[in-house]
Amino acid sequence: MPNIASAKKNMRKSRAASVRNRAQRSALRTALKRASGAGSADEKLAAVKLLDRASRKGLIHRNAAARHKSRLAKAAKK
Repeated sequence: MPNIASAKKNMRKSRAASVRNRAQRSALRTALKRASGAGSADEKLAAVKLLDRASRKGLIHRNAAARHKSRLAKAAKK
């Protein structure tokens, strides 16, 4: 356990962020799984929106988001 006040605050912040990130990453993965199968256009659009938000917020790397979006678009053409 940290003794310094700023270290205690950083610990609280990192715990809160990890909980938030875990929930958002889980929602993103679920949306990608729904969209990647025989998902409807609405599910694919929702997944793309979540990918854009996740990359903007730093949850995933922007190139990873672009890769997922590209694969969704390629699957939609087939």
